[in-house]
Amino acid sequence: MIVDAHLDLAHNVVDLGRDLTLPLAELRKCDAHPDVPVVTLPALREGKVGICFATLWVDPRQHTDPQSAYQQALRQLEVYLRWEEQGLVRILRDRADLQRHLALWPEDGITALVILIEGAECIRQPNEVGFWKAQGVRLIGPAWNRTRYAGGTREPGGLSELGFELMRAMRENHLALDFSHMDEQAFWQALEVFDGAVCATHSNPRALLGGEGPPYANRHLSDAMIRAIGQRNGVIGTVLFGFFLEPTWQRGMERVKLEVVGRHMAHTARLVGWDKVGIGSDFDGGFGLHENPEGLDQPGDLQKIGGLVPEPFKQGVLGENWLRWLQTALP
Repeated sequence: MIVDAHLDLAHNVVDLGRDLTLPLAELRKCDAHPDVPVVTLPALREGKVGICFATLWVDPRQHTDPQSAYQQALRQLEVYLRWEEQGLVRILRDRADLQRHLALWPEDGITALVILIEGAECIRQPNEVGFWKAQGVRLIGPAWNRTRYAGGTREPGGLSELGFELMRAMRENHLALDFSHMDEQAFWQALEVFDGAVCATHSNPRALLGGEGPPYANRHLSDAMIRAIGQRNGVIGTVLFGFFLEPTWQRGMERVKLEVVGRHMAHTARLVGWDKVGIGSDFDGGFGLHENPEGLDQPGDLQKIGGLVPEPFKQGVLGENWLRWLQTALP
């Protein structure tokens, strides 16, 4: 089983108008969006992606106030609930759901979803965390760019007063914390006050991306941050966007070579061990086929990443490390 810790599935449906219930080849024929799609539900099933972390991600450039973000996130949530009602996915809400899924998946191949809020602006106030938990959310990433809760990508800063309240509400509701997109100052503050399960669903080592200077530098993890996540038994998902693998890459250039993914994983593993390394592809997060590394054209191609990993750790990186994390992170 492959576990992919970051896919913006509902964003593709609600914001881009894609029908992800179609076979991938059929969607590509009829899709007019310039970014060639990489993921559909049938493609996940065919590619043996047994679990993915599916986001509620609301673009803050389009939804600039909390109420608008809240309403858009509910529209995205409805996509996942509708798929569940149709038997197209399973939503994992607790460890018992996970165990049932692991028993059923070898026979039916249905992909299960762990619902993740990416960028917490849709949470209008921290006291709404319980509401989102009741809807099936199991992880929250407070930042995308800067939010009312935390500094983030390109917009540094620490936790706000609301951010500290959000940490308390998440802890009380036993939700996990996703550090992806959080600025380093906010990261250390959150790590100090939040004692629940932590991870970085889709982040790469900053040391391989030009250090502190380039734009997006704070989008990724310093070596100290990687070590801290490892010390808390968190898993770090390698994100597969070309620019987040090779800082000189730009759209329109030849695709990044697949082996670059292996270099990022090996760097993380040297700091925390191969048992803390996973996949967080972000395959459909605002970029498409030509922005992914060479050879990663559909979910089934994630198997190729196993060839970049020492043999004893292959299955762990492809999925077992995230499965072990879920055993403790889910209520």
